[in-house]
Amino acid sequence: MGLSESDSPIAPVGEGVPSKCGSTTLNLRVLVSQLVATRVKGSPPDKGGGSQARTRLARRAVLDAARALFLERGYQATTIDAISDHSDVPAATVYRLFSSKLGILKALLDVSIAGDDQALSLQERPQVGALLAEPDPDKLLAGFASITVAINARSSDAYRILSSASGSEPAAAVLLADYQQQRDDGQGRIARSLARARALRPGLRERDAADLIHALMSPELYRLLVTDRGWAPERYEQWLARILADQLTSPLPTNSRSTQQ
Repeated sequence: MGLSESDSPIAPVGEGVPSKCGSTTLNLRVLVSQLVATRVKGSPPDKGGGSQARTRLARRAVLDAARALFLERGYQATTIDAISDHSDVPAATVYRLFSSKLGILKALLDVSIAGDDQALSLQERPQVGALLAEPDPDKLLAGFASITVAINARSSDAYRILSSASGSEPAAAVLLADYQQQRDDGQGRIARSLARARALRPGLRERDAADLIHALMSPELYRLLVTDRGWAPERYEQWLARILADQLTSPLPTNSRSTQQ
């Protein structure tokens, strides 16, 4: 997401705690442990793809372990020693990759939002650019409803962890505010695209449209309807696309509707 990591490393506290993980995580941990051990034993640095592959495996193992521990114990109670033990990645390597515990949480949320670890912000993704240029407002809103549901499905847990951490750690509160500002900016571009296409319903200002988008696409509303109320993500996506169109766009003339049916 292009955010700067925390400049204040958090020193590891306490002892490592034995991990509980399924077979997939166990296999990943074994592979990472073997790769890290090979490097530590004195193999010369690999300047090719092997080193990058080891780094990506180590990052993935740390993020998987951190997500599980943050959810199980809470952000404050989780130490880097515990994350190191759970992932089988040495604590020194964890610090080298992420700088701090908050850096781990930031990376976890970045990967969850984007869906991968590519160095592209969400707004730089081709799919997003294509949707912002979409001339049909209904297709534009349906496309962003789909993206929003996918993001919330991947990042809901990580976002909740950050929201909880922000209540007791000032740096986490700054990071949360940064994410919220990025979301506000990105969703404002949707309202701007609709306004430029003269697709907003009569009397609706661009700023008011942005406010509606911000509320309806929020992770809080997703959690309320999908997590708390048990809606299927598909149902939420269909509802979101419909309610966005109803609230934001000009109704089609009667003759246009009959032509489409």
